[in-house]
Amino acid sequence: MGQVELYYDRSNHHTFTTLSKFLCFPGEITENLSVDFNFAAVDKPHESYHGVNVKLRYFLRLTIIRRFSNITKEEDIYVHTLSAYPESNNSIKMEVGIEDCLHIEFEYNKSKYHLKDAIIGKIYFLLVRIKVKYMELAIIKREIIGDNAQNEADTVAKYEIMDGAPVKGESIPIRLFLGAYDLTPSMRDVQKKFSVKYYLNLVLVDEEERRYFKQQEIVLWRKADIYKSKQERSDQMQVYESTQDQIRNRLENQHITSKKRGIKIRHDENGDLLNNGDESDIEADSDENRNSRKNTRDESD
Repeated sequence: MGQVELYYDRSNHHTFTTLSKFLCFPGEITENLSVDFNFAAVDKPHESYHGVNVKLRYFLRLTIIRRFSNITKEEDIYVHTLSAYPESNNSIKMEVGIEDCLHIEFEYNKSKYHLKDAIIGKIYFLLVRIKVKYMELAIIKREIIGDNAQNEADTVAKYEIMDGAPVKGESIPIRLFLGAYDLTPSMRDVQKKFSVKYYLNLVLVDEEERRYFKQQEIVLWRKADIYKSKQERSDQMQVYESTQDQIRNRLENQHITSKKRGIKIRHDENGDLLNNGDESDIEADSDENRNSRKNTRDESD
């Protein structure tokens, strides 16, 4: 199952994916029981997300139906949505400032970053007539619930990129590695319930503790691992084979082997293979064939 849970409305969960299977016929369970199951080609359109006000989760739910009260057990599954490199990834370049006081230009190398990427850029001071104390860069995550009805901002990372007063013409380099922080991909209008956006927040603080800031939205995405071998990718994509399938394959292999040896194959009333190919049966059959051939030679003599 896939659900979106809003913390302020816990009684009303939105289910967007559900599949169910019947596992056992009615009866009594008196000992440990193992049941195989397989859900193939399940639609998982969104990445798992646990935020401040919303949760998107996938989980397995097992229900044992009893006469008076059911037994239910849930197990969460975490889903990562992998993406390819975006077709267009333009750089960000803007000029901001205060008239006749401060004029700066900042530039970031691109607008879309994968979760292990590095933000590289520069800040140019074109006009400085205020006493700047320090400058810092922050990554802000913003959860938007519904039609902007609830907006929660959280500072994921913050570090100081300049200490002291700059002069006109000075440039400050920026290099921020994202792999050290707990980030998720950007999400937009997931099931018309919530969105997750990320911003770069550039803040200047003067000696009178006044703050000047400029926010710029960036897009984060999860990059697929392109270094995995073909065998590893094949192992990830293979469908789980149940124990019954393994037994059926083993019996079919025995059926082929038995045909080559001239052994009679036994079937049940439904036409399924019985457990042929027992070593004792093969040996007994071989002895019987040898005795038959010996008797035939004696009669001919």
